[in-house]
Amino acid sequence: MDHLKPVPDGVASSEATPSGVDTAARLASLMQRSSRGDEAAFAELYDATSARAYGLALRVVRNPAHAEEVVQEAYLDTWRTSSRFDPARGTAIGWLLTIVHRKAVDRVRSAESATARDETYHRETRQTEHDTTLEAAHASLEAQRVRVAVAGLTEVQREAVELAFFGGYTHTQVATMLDVPVGTAKTRIRDGLIRLRDAMGVGS
Repeated sequence: MDHLKPVPDGVASSEATPSGVDTAARLASLMQRSSRGDEAAFAELYDATSARAYGLALRVVRNPAHAEEVVQEAYLDTWRTSSRFDPARGTAIGWLLTIVHRKAVDRVRSAESATARDETYHRETRQTEHDTTLEAAHASLEAQRVRVAVAGLTEVQREAVELAFFGGYTHTQVATMLDVPVGTAKTRIRDGLIRLRDAMGVGS
């Protein structure tokens, strides 16, 4: 294998060898030498293929920084698993690009999953918007009158209203905390607000 010469930087592998067949054989040889722990062969393999690997990764992830990380992970995986390469089953560049593509797809899926988790978190933790009746009561009447009016609610109404509007919990969360169906929680909150509005003398 000593007759094989490294591909100069910036020169495509097809320009450094007489034909595509020679290029495929050269890359296969480098891959096999890499599998035996030949770091120089692996560095040569990287120089000859990294431009194509990066191009593929960038087309999939559409982010230069992520594409660089994907390529780095792919070559690390290639170094660790190069002994599995079988030239009888395909070319070295095909085998390498398959790893790159898999890593890139995994990165896209991971990013999509993270986005979905963030959206779910914000949706589930978003506080219930305050009812206009309660906002009017807070804005125009003294806090003491509010407390008195709340105290005049039934126990179940008071629990629901306090959790939803003073505690900031969603209807679903209130239902879970009170161990009642969501519909029941909504009814208690609505009835409590109507009674609170009437007690406060706030117009609808």
